[in-house]
Amino acid sequence: MKEKLIDLFEYTYHFNIEMIKVISENRGLVDDKTINLINHTLNAQQIWNARILGEKTFEVWQINPFESLVETNHKNFLKSIDIINNFDVDTKIEYQNSRGAKFENTIFEMLFHAVNHSTYHRGQINSLLNQKGITPVLTDYIFYKR
Repeated sequence: MKEKLIDLFEYTYHFNIEMIKVISENRGLVDDKTINLINHTLNAQQIWNARILGEKTFEVWQINPFESLVETNHKNFLKSIDIINNFDVDTKIEYQNSRGAKFENTIFEMLFHAVNHSTYHRGQINSLLNQKGITPVLTDYIFYKR
């Protein structure tokens, strides 16, 4: 199972880079919503990693300097892989969401959610890119594996 999770985070990392690249190449055309969503996508992965590790989290909708997004994506990837390699993914973690509500999930559930969440938001970003006449990035997992 760990190998499959690593594969999913490699996929996520790859297409986050592609999204950042397309947004960067079209900064004059993209709107604030696109910038907000790419930040939120990366913030969310950082937040889930930090919840697992007991570290300080980003704000859910914080806007980071655009120039830092590639580095943030890379750090997120390395931390996610480190968690997969060094933790029992069936371990339950107690955490609070951004509103202060307490929950408990396994590390696997938290990590899988981070992957799924990023896929969802990349789809939203693609829709916004398309609306601006920018060719969307083909981010389906099967395209990554071909």
